[in-house]
Amino acid sequence: MLPGFGNLHSTQAVPGALPIGRNSPQHVPYGLYAEQFSATAFTAPRHQNHRSWLYRMRPSAAHAPFARYAKDSRLRSAPVSDYPPSPNRLRWDPLDLLAAPADFIDGLVTYVGNGDAGMGQGCAIHLYAANRSMVDRAFFSADGELLIVPQMGALRVVTEMGVLDIAPLQMALIPRGIRFRVELIDGPARGYICENHGSLFRLPELGPIGANGLANPRDFEAPAAAFEDIDRPCEIVQKYLGALWTTTLPHSPFDVVAWHGNAAPYRYDLTRFNTMNSVSYDHPDPSIFTVLTSPSDIAGVANIDFVIFPPRWLVAEDTFRPPWFHRNVMSEFMGLIEGEYEAKSGGGFNPGGASLHNIMSAHGPDVESHGKAVTAALAPSRIDGTMAFMFESRYPFRPTAWAMGTPLLQPDYDDCWRGFAKARLPSDGGGAAR
Repeated sequence: MLPGFGNLHSTQAVPGALPIGRNSPQHVPYGLYAEQFSATAFTAPRHQNHRSWLYRMRPSAAHAPFARYAKDSRLRSAPVSDYPPSPNRLRWDPLDLLAAPADFIDGLVTYVGNGDAGMGQGCAIHLYAANRSMVDRAFFSADGELLIVPQMGALRVVTEMGVLDIAPLQMALIPRGIRFRVELIDGPARGYICENHGSLFRLPELGPIGANGLANPRDFEAPAAAFEDIDRPCEIVQKYLGALWTTTLPHSPFDVVAWHGNAAPYRYDLTRFNTMNSVSYDHPDPSIFTVLTSPSDIAGVANIDFVIFPPRWLVAEDTFRPPWFHRNVMSEFMGLIEGEYEAKSGGGFNPGGASLHNIMSAHGPDVESHGKAVTAALAPSRIDGTMAFMFESRYPFRPTAWAMGTPLLQPDYDDCWRGFAKARLPSDGGGAAR
């Protein structure tokens, strides 16, 4: 079940907690408080309207004013303006696992951003590295929904609407404004986050593919209602226009006993993606690997797409099978969850690392990958043991000062395209310009 795609979900942790027939009756069962959670404007078209009704032990409005978060944070939101924009191709080594104790909040760092969070455009891309669970604190973003892609270490994401366990090769989406806590299941954790400031992520249209293929709605899972009845102080940290703010509740914020609607957290197993590919010739455009899309105001040009490159068979004839050399009006931020990316076999692009190819930046396979591809016997072959992904946007990405100053930035990335032999033309020069 995929929340927000026309399906309504109902769940209750206590029998009889869901009202029948009315969303906000005068007397809610057990004295619970009815609260509507709106992920879109009230007046959004019915097929795009995302909202849920939550029935909780206390109103979420009951809190003290927020104050600025005291710790230094490396989080940012668009517009990113602390470093001049760069047209260069950029690549980073994997984010270090911190030696000092850091939970999910304090282990977040922004690499790039585009658009404007306050104007509802673009996105910010963060990485996280955490070595301890969040305890007696919760987090939410007022700037956008959070698409979390673990690369190392499983997470238990405790949300107001229930619990989601996610591990590498899975993803989770937390709606804008939903409070959550991240617990580490099996030790230190690292991964990627796309904070989407624009229209909500949804499944792409299938067009000529037909009714089936790519990510199937049935594979998206919303949590069952679960609540905490804990009267102990809990810090609430929110991200608001790029800055962190904090307040404290005298109780757990995870006190929703029942809920129903189509705006909720969800998870998806990337290994269930039904890959489409060529069975004749030519390498398809990467859009064929789109899991989720956030449309922009221009049809067919996304605010942000989430694209994966999963294990699959290659059978195209007389074809250069890896991704070809190209320049693109879209901007591409890539990450690697496991294995080796098929267009970067020369090293340097490692699990937990990242690369950026902005608008009209020429890129493609490195020398080693190209050499293997043009000499390979074109029998059916399988790409296995890998999972790369891309956040692709119509807006150029601006790197943060941290991203441009960290020693993780590789100064020699351009070297992977050095050493290509010049094409050999006929000795008479043919139709060469004079």
